[in-house]
Amino acid sequence: MRTDVDADLVLYGDIVTMHEDAPRANALAVTGGRITAVGERTEIDSLIGEGTRVVDVGTACVLPGFIEPHGHPLEEAIVLGPAVVDIRPVTIADADTVVATVIDTVAARGAAGASLNGWDPLLQTGLPEPTLEWLDMIAPDHPLVIMHNSGHVAYFNSAAAALAGITRDTPDPIGGSYGHDSSGELDGAAYETPAVFAVAGHAMTIGSDYPQLLAAECARLNAAGITTVAEMSFDPRMRPALKAIADAGGLTTRFRLYEMSTPERATDAAPGEGDDLVKQIGIKVWSDGSPWVGNVATSFPYLDTAATRGLGIACTHGHANYTGEQIHDISAAYFEQGWQIACHAHGDNAITMVLDAWEQLLQEFPRSDHRLRLEHVGAMRADQFRRAAQLGVTVSIFIDHLHYWGDVLVDDLFGPEHGGAWAAAGSALSAGQRFTFHNDGPVTPANPLRNMQDAVTRLSPSGQVRAPEERIPVDAALRAHTVNAAWQLFSEESIGAIFPGAYADLVVLSANPLDVAPTDLADIEVRATVLEGRTVYGDLNTAG
Repeated sequence: MRTDVDADLVLYGDIVTMHEDAPRANALAVTGGRITAVGERTEIDSLIGEGTRVVDVGTACVLPGFIEPHGHPLEEAIVLGPAVVDIRPVTIADADTVVATVIDTVAARGAAGASLNGWDPLLQTGLPEPTLEWLDMIAPDHPLVIMHNSGHVAYFNSAAAALAGITRDTPDPIGGSYGHDSSGELDGAAYETPAVFAVAGHAMTIGSDYPQLLAAECARLNAAGITTVAEMSFDPRMRPALKAIADAGGLTTRFRLYEMSTPERATDAAPGEGDDLVKQIGIKVWSDGSPWVGNVATSFPYLDTAATRGLGIACTHGHANYTGEQIHDISAAYFEQGWQIACHAHGDNAITMVLDAWEQLLQEFPRSDHRLRLEHVGAMRADQFRRAAQLGVTVSIFIDHLHYWGDVLVDDLFGPEHGGAWAAAGSALSAGQRFTFHNDGPVTPANPLRNMQDAVTRLSPSGQVRAPEERIPVDAALRAHTVNAAWQLFSEESIGAIFPGAYADLVVLSANPLDVAPTDLADIEVRATVLEGRTVYGDLNTAG
């Protein structure tokens, strides 16, 4: 393919385009930030001019830049910044060090108050129960908030409750709740996003250092080969800061925004508002919560184990945050305005509830290409994947649960039948789903290559294969973080594959994922990440 303009950049190497018309190539050309040609070297050589940069990546492999279709980067920028102390299991493995870090943080922060994120008694075994009495003992005078690693619970002391204006008489927000003891007093726990944000919101403010925090977040994503990320809990109050950073050239990652639904069921934005760098495309809804704290709506109970007894959830079925009627009404209010809806749903009962609500919704407001999304879908069954596909409902799977909690799910929570089949990508593939994978940062670090390995091998931390029938081929796993993710974000015409006209968003890897052993996928190195032809991580010249 010849153009009238010489290319700015020509890349030679092993190119996996993820485009069905020409899946493999050994050369590509970039002009003005977009792909202008893909093919054989002899076809691309004619595009080289005096000012063309020519790079041969040698033994490395070029793919379209990875897409994280479900993250919280605007929040993660703050959570992984200096205001909040990181105690996630990926950072601190043992309970004693977690507790010591809490105590040290309280002492260091003093009257300013202490905020920490990542509490996880299932992985950090031996943690004390974070009761109000314990929290007040640790921090008797100043605010203390500890967020659970799932993001679905926050633990707070009396000083933090006073700062947030929360008392025993404070009504529960819609979709959330505050814990109370037998006498009706607060017990120091806030459940689900509306209540968690009310308690922890003081730590999630945007300060003058936010551009630097967001730049660091983009750098983390770029280091994982990611060039596009979906923000799944967008607060419109962050819009001015995000726009200012984007206008100043401070973003090295594309953003697709999903605004949190509100009790008012309204937004000031319009579907598709923004540009190809930052665009608001959807609304986020929650049906249930987290498997790690007991509030996922399942048809099967939690096991009776030491872990579930310690969490107070032994033999329970969990629960949904909303009724099916509420899910329908919230979804309908936004869907009628033209929005894509993404709904958090883990338990199989929650998934049935959402599918029932959305089937009714689609009868009332028919739309041929709605791409309604179900998020996480840990306990989703094969028949539910098929039903969703028939309704045109797509899914994003939190496959990394297998890497961290693959043993906990079976041994401590649900047993081999339900815990082993968690995150059933094989069933999604068989149902014809254009599924995606995600890390839900800051819950687990963004890592598309490990997500692919998780899906292909289904290895738990102890090395056991969980539900081997749910394993998928490598090419299907690659699609989950490229073309499928682009489609899910209504962006397939410009990203997700390498083809003429697409943005030159690329990742250069140390090896071709299609050529390595499945257990080696996570060991592949990201050598360089490119956004619109500009290297935003690594070095193209040394990528091979």
